[in-house]
Amino acid sequence: MIEFKGVYQINHMRIGNPTKNEYFLKLNEINQQIQDQFLIKIKDATRTVDCNVMLGDSTTKEIKTFDIANVTDFFTNFTNISSWSSQGISNSSDEDLRRIFTKSEIRLGDYILSLHISLQYNVQLYYKPVQEVLELQKELAKLIDSTGNSETKYEEESDRLIIEKLNELGFKDMPKQELFELFFNDEELSNKIKKMINESQSDVVDVKDKKNKLFKQLDNLLLETFHTSPVIIDEQKLVNGEEGCLCNLDLEYVEDDSKQGLVNASIMTEDDKNLVTKEITKILELMKS
Repeated sequence: MIEFKGVYQINHMRIGNPTKNEYFLKLNEINQQIQDQFLIKIKDATRTVDCNVMLGDSTTKEIKTFDIANVTDFFTNFTNISSWSSQGISNSSDEDLRRIFTKSEIRLGDYILSLHISLQYNVQLYYKPVQEVLELQKELAKLIDSTGNSETKYEEESDRLIIEKLNELGFKDMPKQELFELFFNDEELSNKIKKMINESQSDVVDVKDKKNKLFKQLDNLLLETFHTSPVIIDEQKLVNGEEGCLCNLDLEYVEDDSKQGLVNASIMTEDDKNLVTKEITKILELMKS
């Protein structure tokens, strides 16, 4: 954590960091109220409900999940702050780890005040507890049992089949490596060969299509469930993939229309201070509403 000393100048001012400056202390007091209200709202937005789901082995169980739409609705309030510009609501994902966040900022004289709120949570997939899942699983198992390893043999023979079809098209005397280069580099020829192979192995292709259709139908019956920890975390924990939320307010100095990142309390005018205080108070009131 950074402590403000001397002229209270740093490269990046995170409101809420330790300080001895009287003005920044006032901002920190408002920010603490914002943090408290934010956590209350996040806990409400991520309140869990019981949900019945089906596992891959067809057994059912009851789990707890929350409605991500509640979080989206809450975050939307901060994309429409009067006089602020916003990037809207964004989402990112890394496998089962998700993040929803929004960033907004406002120009205040020679300063830019910005707000970043974010929630990081985990997603787990289950099947909906419906009879259709059981029927599709049975149909898929029956299809696999009846066709054995025909697809595996088909895939194992793919190279031989490519050479065979190329020979049928008149490419008989070319070395094997050149034949494969021809196949992979000529898209039109490649599509023609694939069509010939599929027509010669229509039974296998039909089985693959049926399996893909069944898997797609099962995918459509998947249910996303959400889990998070409604606690305030810092950006490092966010990057490390921990569950939680953050609400950051930053103040940056602007010189020649360029963010300098330097905040010098001793040169802030009273007008600048009042503007910053007014906008931070606006965020607090929005959190309370």
